[in-house]
Amino acid sequence: MRYMRFAMKPPVQEFLSSRRIALVGFSRNPKDFSRMLDAQFRARGYEVVPVHPEATEVDGRRAFPRVGAIDPAVEAALLLVPPAQAEAVVRDCLDAGVRRVWFHRGGGKGSATPEALALCAARGVTPVQGLCPMMVLPGASWPHRLHGWFRGDGG
Repeated sequence: MRYMRFAMKPPVQEFLSSRRIALVGFSRNPKDFSRMLDAQFRARGYEVVPVHPEATEVDGRRAFPRVGAIDPAVEAALLLVPPAQAEAVVRDCLDAGVRRVWFHRGGGKGSATPEALALCAARGVTPVQGLCPMMVLPGASWPHRLHGWFRGDGG
């Protein structure tokens, strides 16, 4: 299927090879999409660190206000933030030494902005963009894979 090409791209492979990731934009609302992504990554053996500017704990797990505050550090960061926050969030990630960045994109514009992408490029980081992780996670349900197939070869 066409969506499988996403998984073959080096930035996607590198991101998915990380076992400890920050989920930036983690919601305290248990019905939020970020919570579904958290559950899906954890079900596949990933350690997901919630990042929320105001929460200190979510579901018994420690939450951090920003990626740079996470201790011990993470290998990667999945950004589910509004575009207006993308540049500041990616700067925090890069300053914290995170070189595997995923700008989430679902049905809308997604998190990536030209400024955030330029910052990544200036620091030698090739982020994943234009995709939802559910399009490439092994064992994802068919609606997510179908979404990736219709999306074509992006990101």
